[in-house]
Amino acid sequence: MLRSPETEPEQLELEAVRPGGVWSLRIVWVLCVTILVFAWVDALYLGRFVPWMLGVRVLWASSMLGYTYLVRVVPRPWVGLLTVLNALISTVCVLALSMEMDGLGGPYFIMVPVLPLAITLIYRRHVRAVLVSGAVGVAGTALLLWRGNHSFYQWLTWLSVVVGIAMLAAYFSHQTFQAQQVEQQGRLKRARREALEALAFSEHRRAQSEKLAIVGRLASGVAHEINNPLAYVGSNVNFVHTELVEARELDREELAEVLAETRVGIQHIRQIVADLRGFARMDANEPTACALVDVVADAMKLASLRLKHVSFLQVDVPTDLPEIFVVRQRLVQVVLNLLINAGDVLESHPVPSSEVRLVGRAEQECVVLLVEDNGPGFAPHVLPRLFEAFFTTKSPDKGTGLGLTLSRELVEQFGGALSASNRPEGGARLRIELPVSRAGRSEAPATEPEGEARGAA
Repeated sequence: MLRSPETEPEQLELEAVRPGGVWSLRIVWVLCVTILVFAWVDALYLGRFVPWMLGVRVLWASSMLGYTYLVRVVPRPWVGLLTVLNALISTVCVLALSMEMDGLGGPYFIMVPVLPLAITLIYRRHVRAVLVSGAVGVAGTALLLWRGNHSFYQWLTWLSVVVGIAMLAAYFSHQTFQAQQVEQQGRLKRARREALEALAFSEHRRAQSEKLAIVGRLASGVAHEINNPLAYVGSNVNFVHTELVEARELDREELAEVLAETRVGIQHIRQIVADLRGFARMDANEPTACALVDVVADAMKLASLRLKHVSFLQVDVPTDLPEIFVVRQRLVQVVLNLLINAGDVLESHPVPSSEVRLVGRAEQECVVLLVEDNGPGFAPHVLPRLFEAFFTTKSPDKGTGLGLTLSRELVEQFGGALSASNRPEGGARLRIELPVSRAGRSEAPATEPEGEARGAA
């Protein structure tokens, strides 16, 4: 399952303090207990128990524990402020312990210059926390030097060491932040690429499923188209068999004519199967320049199996139209789907002299294809929802409700548009508008667009 690219930055921002990160609850509790137990070490070192030092340790442990719990519930903008505050309290507590434990010569002062480096490892992305810890550490070191009445060279040495380590920690923290930013961008790009690949694969499967649905709707017409040539092929084979079995003189010319008819029938069957198989398997994804007339011819060849009941089938697509830049097989699927829809409407709502027309023309820098029928047209409540997924007025065996939705998506992938409207004289009109390919724009005929309103998409 892919992580959403939008939530990736927040997850990276808090990964150091969420359970399972550096600041897991178990580790924090162990550190807090260790901080409190070391109060007995203080008493052994000083030879006496100092209550306020125990209070400092309680404050330090409470700060770490409170930070670990609060960072899980506060809004994201507050995380940085909490981190800086926790780093400040930790540094002040270490300095307070160092002041009581012999200052610069005590066992705790080594933690003052080391603390910015530790914060760099713990918080990673929070550069400000490192800078605050380093600044407080430098100020505390100066205070300890002043209280101890040290020489100028000791001042210079200690302050140089503390400042140098603080600057080094800030540099490491900044570099860590930059590296995580680069890693984050890489994750975002990888997540987007995987999401786009998954979307493309899903679209391909959806398109393939709709193709197979169209093939299923063509099945009855396919059976009729195959049965006709198959009938006379079988009859001719029986005739040749009879002639060869019976012991009489053979008429070679008659047998040759019968076999020629048989060959034509077999070729017709083979062509039908090849057309359907080619349509069902078309997997080309790269657009190419092609002629609209060729696309319409391919679609008509397949649609003829479902348009036998249509009285008039007219195609008016000039051969000199500018070329379009599309995936040809997918545009064939779109046109075929529109033709089958028109045939289904005329079959379920018979009208005298049923007609389906395909009209192609050039308009400015576009090529337009109109698929029209003289059926009842679109009902007012149907037209606004026509391109909704799974919306259909057909029975389940007639359509899936995805044909027009997918057709519009495919046309839009080519930079075009698919819209629907009712003809003024009655019937439905589907309009496909496609941009002319760059190679064909210079040759596009200058024709004036006809005065007709585009349907509302």
